[in-house]
Amino acid sequence: MLDFSANVTYLILTGHVELEKYRYFYFLVTLSLYLMIICCNALVIFVIYTNECLHEPMYIFITALLMNTLSGSTAFYPKLLTDILFKNLIVSFDACLFQAFFIYTYAMSEFMLLSAMAYDRYVSICKPLQYATIVNMSTVKKLIFLCCFVPSCENGIGLILLYQLKLCNFKLNRIYCSSYAIVKLNCGDISIYNSYGLFIFIIAIFPQVIFVIYSYIRILTVCLNNSKDFRRKALHTCLPHLIVFTSFTVTSCFEVINSRLEGNMPHIIAMIMSVENLVIPPLLNPVIYGLKLKEIFNRIKIMFWKKKIHIFSD
Repeated sequence: MLDFSANVTYLILTGHVELEKYRYFYFLVTLSLYLMIICCNALVIFVIYTNECLHEPMYIFITALLMNTLSGSTAFYPKLLTDILFKNLIVSFDACLFQAFFIYTYAMSEFMLLSAMAYDRYVSICKPLQYATIVNMSTVKKLIFLCCFVPSCENGIGLILLYQLKLCNFKLNRIYCSSYAIVKLNCGDISIYNSYGLFIFIIAIFPQVIFVIYSYIRILTVCLNNSKDFRRKALHTCLPHLIVFTSFTVTSCFEVINSRLEGNMPHIIAMIMSVENLVIPPLLNPVIYGLKLKEIFNRIKIMFWKKKIHIFSD
């Protein structure tokens, strides 16, 4: 097999071929999704930022989660929109690696932030008298920093490994750059890359999922031993997080399954599965937190109600 590694400075995203026939329709749908993601996430962030009564750990974690969502979406949607509109199938090798880096960092940071939010809910419900001491602003800042820093380091090592690849092909059957899809273009043995990918999964994702499940088991135990009113309040604050966590876990599993079974399923299904965690969670997160958390929802209503009164008074 020929070694193209010395010549490959670009890759071709062949997944866009399926979009060619209805590219203007796909462009409008994708643009609408991206604008909705920006507006919905930015609205909730703005409401939390401008209301000092919401400057509490739970809402600060929500803000960090939504800002992470915006960063992941920005790594994906602008490039996709440009590719669809201008029939641009070519991406430089360096740009492809960096897109994969930012998308995977977004996903891993999301899991860590959701885990930190589960910890916040666990302390709030199971250790309410110690909450102010344990989950103080210093702790919140440290947790958010770790949620950004650790995934960046882990994916940075992966980025260095990917730079060592010797490619025998330059066609990615995707609409965006995926680390595993790039690895499969390697000429030689990919066991070291598979091993590192498994290592990252074990230390960066699996423990987060286990911790969230454990936290909710403890929360459920406490709720069962308390009053009906206590259970109702606990459900009110935990349900949005549980929905968001379940949504992101399921869509991420679809991406992992798609990566491993690529070529064994219809292309359109594989394409949908590969982008679900870049479409559903970014739209669902602000909607869930904006509607389910009364404190945020009430302030959104007040903000728009004041604007409505101002318009009619003019």
